[in-house]
Amino acid sequence: MNETQHTARAFLGVEGSANSRRWVGPSIEQDRAAQAMAQDTGLPLALCHTLARRGVVAEGVAAFLNPKLRDLLPDPRSLRDMDAAAGRFLAAVDAGERIAIFADYDVDGATSATLLISWLRDMGRTATLYIPDRIDEGYGPNDEAMAMLARDHDLIVCVDCGTLSHGPIAAAVGADVVVLDHHLGGETLPDAVAVVNPNRQDEDGALAHLCAAGVVFLMLIEVNRLLRVAGKKGPDLIALLDLVALGTVADVAPLIGVNRALVRQGLAVMARRQRVGLVALSDVARMDSTPSSYHLGFLLGPRVNAGGRIGKADLGARLLASTDPREAQSMAQRLDELNTERREIEASVREMALAQAEARGFDAPLVWAAGEGWHPGVVGIVASRLKEVTNRPAVVIGLDGDEGKGSGRSVNGIDLGAAIQRLASEGLLIKGGGHKMAAGLSVARAQLEPAMARLAQLLEKQGAGDIGPSDLKLDGVLMPGAATVELIEQIEQAGPFGAGAPAPRFAFPDCQIMFTKRVGADHLKLSFGDGLGARIDAIAFSSMDGPMGVMLTQHGGARFHLAGRLEINVWQGRQSVQLRLEDAAPANSAP
Repeated sequence: MNETQHTARAFLGVEGSANSRRWVGPSIEQDRAAQAMAQDTGLPLALCHTLARRGVVAEGVAAFLNPKLRDLLPDPRSLRDMDAAAGRFLAAVDAGERIAIFADYDVDGATSATLLISWLRDMGRTATLYIPDRIDEGYGPNDEAMAMLARDHDLIVCVDCGTLSHGPIAAAVGADVVVLDHHLGGETLPDAVAVVNPNRQDEDGALAHLCAAGVVFLMLIEVNRLLRVAGKKGPDLIALLDLVALGTVADVAPLIGVNRALVRQGLAVMARRQRVGLVALSDVARMDSTPSSYHLGFLLGPRVNAGGRIGKADLGARLLASTDPREAQSMAQRLDELNTERREIEASVREMALAQAEARGFDAPLVWAAGEGWHPGVVGIVASRLKEVTNRPAVVIGLDGDEGKGSGRSVNGIDLGAAIQRLASEGLLIKGGGHKMAAGLSVARAQLEPAMARLAQLLEKQGAGDIGPSDLKLDGVLMPGAATVELIEQIEQAGPFGAGAPAPRFAFPDCQIMFTKRVGADHLKLSFGDGLGARIDAIAFSSMDGPMGVMLTQHGGARFHLAGRLEINVWQGRQSVQLRLEDAAPANSAP
């Protein structure tokens, strides 16, 4: 049964749209709260609907629309082991000790490592960066690498990894180890000087939404505080927030609480174009507007990730840490090429994985696929695509020899990381871990089928088998004439939008299709109006091979309800309203 239980009347009467989704509008309580807020504050009703959905009350509107980082930052010492981590790190800096940074190969790992490298550089110190190869070494610290680093360094800082690495940390003989991570912790912790992780089992979960870059940033706040106590001045931490924002959005951490303030301030820092590596990457990605969470998640993040997925693992981190414009331009170009190559590999694997998963059944509590030679660098992205298509937890595994390496992605309400960790503890996986929405695993080929069967059982107990097609949740109705650039700019004040804080989605009722055009491989451009003179351009990505594209291009003069997210389109310096169209339904669908 769908989570809405379908007891309320569908919004605009749309029970089954072009994309087979039921439209759900604001609850009666949210609608009343939005109406009252609009009267009390004088703000547009569309913005008030967005705020009401976020649980904001009229008295808190001003603070929410203008969040102050200093008001939302937690005390770093509220996290266990923070005192020990910051103290040991600063002692190493003061004594001129040799420091190594062992980072994960994704964006969160790259930004976390660059935070430390940049801070140390400002202090006149350097560090050795080590990022494992995804294929040869896999995720997280390994015995050989840690032992090698320990021979030449006094302190090893593991970022975005290490919480479950008991053996590798024990192998770091002769060096101290500090772990700064956010992945789900086990019942016991490795023997390190400190394991700072908001997802340790003995934490209260108040900061569980932080990514590793957020954890590293909190440690640097504490280190700077210790410097002030000693009468010294530390580096400017505000200047590092562009890295925290990139790591937070790319790791799909929920944009709530302090994360929202970190990303918002980080975007402002990024707009100054002062970090050489991000400037080069923005230019190669052809970013021509003010940075937004969309740019971080869909333009910059995938390119930083490309090195760790199919190229040299440390390329993204080296780019972010670069201070040489010519070197940065070269690395950014290489990452852009690797990202293009990654997309081609991903498309091939996605096609095979979808066919295999569909044959097993999209209505199972777990949707999964495994294939010979599927590149480990794209299985996580393909798992995300499977999840989006089926609204089910999904796992995709690439097989090589006697072993398979895979990635999983989950849906709201289903803790995939805990289930994967349970599977590893039962001996069905070689190793596995992660967090609620994403996890990684290694499995013996002989154990593949029983492991996936058991994982399906665990997810079934969480209710994964009862999830229906996802409803399309709408924040309200807008008429074309009310959708202005000024309104969108006001709504953006409630952002940034992303995981845990979806951008508002509005329905435009009873509209006339005025123009349609196929662009690219399968995108649809169109314009629509209400017959009263107002007209809006829209784009529907990847829609021409589906029912919505067919319905709208062959409209025959019919009128439609259209739903999507508003955005500002910039073309040759001019701004205009554009609807990112996500769904449509015949206007006569209402009973």
